[in-house]
Amino acid sequence: MRRLSQMSLTRRLTLMFVTAATAVLLLLGWVVASSVEQHFEDLDMEVLSGKMELIRQGLQTVTSPEGLIPFTHQLARSLVGHHGLEVMVLDADRSVIFATTHAGFSPELVVTHATRVPPHPALWTLEGQTYRGIAAQMPLATPDAAGHPMQVFVAAATDIGHHQAYMRSFLRTLWLFVAVAALLTGALGWAVVRRGLAPLHAMREQAQVVTAQQLNHRLPVQHMPAELAELAQSLNDMLARLALAFARLSDFSSDIAHELRTPVSNLMTQTQVALSRTRSATEYRSVLESNAEEFDRMARMISDMLLLAKADHGLVLLQRETLQLAQEVRAVFDYFEMLAEEKKLSLQWSGEATLMADRLMLRRALGNLLSNAVRHATPATEVRVTLSQTAQEVVIAVQNTGDTIPPEALARVFDRFFRVDPARQRNSEGTGLGLAITRSIINAHGGTISASSMDKLTTLTIRLPR
Repeated sequence: MRRLSQMSLTRRLTLMFVTAATAVLLLLGWVVASSVEQHFEDLDMEVLSGKMELIRQGLQTVTSPEGLIPFTHQLARSLVGHHGLEVMVLDADRSVIFATTHAGFSPELVVTHATRVPPHPALWTLEGQTYRGIAAQMPLATPDAAGHPMQVFVAAATDIGHHQAYMRSFLRTLWLFVAVAALLTGALGWAVVRRGLAPLHAMREQAQVVTAQQLNHRLPVQHMPAELAELAQSLNDMLARLALAFARLSDFSSDIAHELRTPVSNLMTQTQVALSRTRSATEYRSVLESNAEEFDRMARMISDMLLLAKADHGLVLLQRETLQLAQEVRAVFDYFEMLAEEKKLSLQWSGEATLMADRLMLRRALGNLLSNAVRHATPATEVRVTLSQTAQEVVIAVQNTGDTIPPEALARVFDRFFRVDPARQRNSEGTGLGLAITRSIINAHGGTISASSMDKLTTLTIRLPR
C-alpha cells in the first residue's frame, strides 16, 4: 500500500486502467468459453436424447424376451454411420444385452446413473477417451412373472474428444488475446493518461515560477479541464491571499521599523549628548526621565503588537459577561474627563444597551475610540457616544467634530501605523495602533467596525451580535 501511494499518478492510473480492462476481458472470456461449452453440451444432448427416445420406442415393440434379439439387430443397423456414439443395454440382472464396439462402460456405473432422479448427463472416461453420456431405465412391452413390464437399463454416450480439443485451442487463443490486449491496453492507457495529465504538468511548471518576489503570478484557468480549473482557481485564490498577507507583513515590518527608529534614535542622541561631558545630577535625571518616556512608548507599542499578533491567530481568549454599556461608557468618560476639559470638549452619551462581552477588552476598544475622537476633535465641540440595540445586535457610535477625513484615507484608518497626515509625524500620545487594536477586539467578538466622515463629522460605528 505504501509503494502504491508513492507511485506516480500516471503509473497508478495506468495500472488501475489495465487491471480493470484485464478483469473485464477475463470475465468476457469466461462467459464466451462457458457459452461455447454449453453449446457443445446442448448439441450432444440433442443427439443422445434422440437416440434414447428411438431406443425407448423400439423397446415397446418387444413383446417377449426372444424379441430382444431382433431388436438388437435393428438397433445396430440404426447406429451405422454414427461415429463416436456408443450404446449399451443391460437386462435386470445387469447382463449386457447389446453394446457397441467401444461401449465398455461398467454395468454398475450405468445402473447408478439410470436410477438417478432426475436424470442428468455425466462425463465418463473409458480407455483415455472422455464421453458425455446419459442412462435410463426403460420398460419392455413384455411382462415379467409378477405381471409388471420388464425393465432394461440403457446408456448412450458420445465421444467429446473433438470438443475438448477445440476448447483447448479456443482457450489458448482466448488467453493469448487477453494477454496481448492487456499489454496494448497498458500502452494505450499510459499514453492517454499522459495526455490527460498534461494540464497538470503545465500547472506544475507554472507553479514553479511563483516566488516571494513574484506572488502576483497566476495559473491559467481558461484552457484547463473543469476539475483542474477548480484546483487552479483555488491555488490562485491562495496565492492572492498569500500576496495580500505578504504585502501586509512587508508593510507592517516597514512601519514598525519606521516607528521604532524614532524613539531609538532619540534615546541614542540623548544618551550620547549626556555622555559628551560631565553633567550635574539634575541634568542626568532629566535625561533619564526623557529616556523613560521613550521606553514607555516602546513598551506600549510592543504590547500592542503582541495583542495584534494574538488576535490575528485567534489566540485572544474572551471572558464574556453581561455588560450594561451605559455604565461602561461612563467609566471610560471618567478616564478622559480631564483631557476633554483641557480642550473644552463636552463628552455626551445617549441610549441604553446590554451585551455579552469581555469587559476589559470592550473598555479598551471604547477607550481607543474616545482617545482618537478627543485628539482629533475641534476644541469647544462635542464628542458623543450613541448606544442602540435590536434583537440581533448592539450598535455603538462614537462621533466627533473635526477635519473631514478624505475617502482614500477613510478606507485605511484601521490599518496599523496609518495616520491621515501623509507626513506621518510622530504623536507622542499614541502608537498608531489604537484603531487596529479596536478592530481586532471587535472581530474577536464577532462584530464589525466602520468609519464615515462628512461635513466635519467623523463617526466610528461598532456593530456587535448580542
